[in-house]
Amino acid sequence: MPMRSRISAVIALAVATLAAGTVLTAPSAGAAPKTTTPTFLSASQLPPHPTSSWTAGPITEGFPEALGLCVSTEGVLSYDYRHRTFHTDLDTSAAQLTVVTGTTTQAKALAKHYDDLIRTCADRIEAATPDVEAQGRDYGKLAVEEGARVRGLHTETSWGASDIALLSVGRDGRTVTVVQWGQMGDFTDAPVTAFKKTTATAVKKLY
Repeated sequence: MPMRSRISAVIALAVATLAAGTVLTAPSAGAAPKTTTPTFLSASQLPPHPTSSWTAGPITEGFPEALGLCVSTEGVLSYDYRHRTFHTDLDTSAAQLTVVTGTTTQAKALAKHYDDLIRTCADRIEAATPDVEAQGRDYGKLAVEEGARVRGLHTETSWGASDIALLSVGRDGRTVTVVQWGQMGDFTDAPVTAFKKTTATAVKKLY
């Protein structure tokens, strides 16, 4: 079964539980107009694939479905979401989300909220889906702009499907970005060093 199909199956089983989490206050109707337009990663700035080049999709309004396994819009629906997805010719995919908030305080809270969702994602997957074993890893903080953090997530189903993902959250001013990379495999297949470089680049491009 292709990785996207397997992940979709896990999402279908777990979505109700994974939507739970700390609810943040969305910007009020009188918030200042959002004028920031962050620049997104290009295909060449993703972790290199050993046998296939990356293809970048268009920059699109809205929240990317690809992040729905761990990160959701619960409680923050009024923010300005934009995203870009990427893929190789094989089963490796990636996504970047940017969120422009009204203030740096809101952005700081949102970045923490997303990181908390990623940090607790493995436990929530296992609680919601008995047929899936999940494990998370913390790969630490990055000293870039207002900071970023990189984490890993491995899932294995009872029928033998094994997938690895790297996720990061970073912030610059009142803008937050989430980057995700994923493919079939386990933690030994994760390009952590290259993904940290990708994350740092993503955060630097927010303004």
